[in-house]
Amino acid sequence: MYDDFVRNRIAELRIQRNVSCREMSLALGQSEGYINSIENGHALPSMSVFFYICDYFNLTPQEFFDGAVERSYQLQKWLDAGKDLSEGQIDSILNFITANK
Repeated sequence: MYDDFVRNRIAELRIQRNVSCREMSLALGQSEGYINSIENGHALPSMSVFFYICDYFNLTPQEFFDGAVERSYQLQKWLDAGKDLSEGQIDSILNFITANK
């Protein structure tokens, strides 16, 4: 059960970010076919590689197993985009959000 979940989650996250199996494998310091072998059910990552996978996707292990990963990814993108906003702009956005709840 968990084996399939891990394989499917890796594939889901990889596809969402438009990354090939080969590209991800090499970025993790593994052989070209490593992620492909995981997704095809021939292997599972070790715990240390699992942590590298989480880092690769900028997720905590909890977020990896959380059903709200896409929301977490979108929130992180929003936060990254907001880093260059002024304090006044941030206040305006917060006022807008709280007024429209």
